[in-house]
Amino acid sequence: MLLLKGLIGGLLNVSFFAVGLLVPAGLVAGGTWRWHRALVFLGVYGVSLEATIVVLTVKAPESLEARLRRPVSKSQPVSDRILLAFLIVYFLAWLALIPVDRFHLRLLPRPTPPASWLGGVLVLFGFALMMAAIYQNSFATPIIEDQTERGQVVVDAGLYARVRHPMYLGALLFLAGIPLWLESYVALLATPVFLGILVARIGAEESTLQRTLPGYGEYIQKVRYRLLPLVW
Repeated sequence: MLLLKGLIGGLLNVSFFAVGLLVPAGLVAGGTWRWHRALVFLGVYGVSLEATIVVLTVKAPESLEARLRRPVSKSQPVSDRILLAFLIVYFLAWLALIPVDRFHLRLLPRPTPPASWLGGVLVLFGFALMMAAIYQNSFATPIIEDQTERGQVVVDAGLYARVRHPMYLGALLFLAGIPLWLESYVALLATPVFLGILVARIGAEESTLQRTLPGYGEYIQKVRYRLLPLVW
């Protein structure tokens, strides 16, 4: 049952990307539904995501269950609900911007082939980082919430021994790689907004964890960097 739920969730996730990229690409002047680079991205991402879900079902079912939890909780701070709503709206607009710029606006020259392939590498590395963080942390739910009833403990091993929010770091690399691979510098220039949203979310998340999770204050002293070692 968990596997089926996870696979369906993965398909919905990939469909979300497909709609956001291919519908504008097919409707905008000069665009096409059969956008090769987008189809490659969707295919690789979809296969990788579904394969990871199968592995998580076998190796770390608690982590998969955490990711599949309801996106709303009574203990979720209002600030997190607002941030998530803004993130979803901005993400949809950002996805649509990529094909609109690539086929119609063309505000900046296309990335060179090496830059575009670098984007592909960032997508793969960012995805791997996100999945590894989920694998290592069975309390990595999609929302900020008090997980005392689930017996939450501080996770301070693996990636979490290096930075406090490795999944967010992976997400930023993943998002930075997509517009490079899909050949839109304009969309790449719009990605720092995601960093701003995640920085705000980190503040809200750490405030909740310090209040509800014993030992998190000590963890902050032990692992001093939030996203990038030696930087922040």
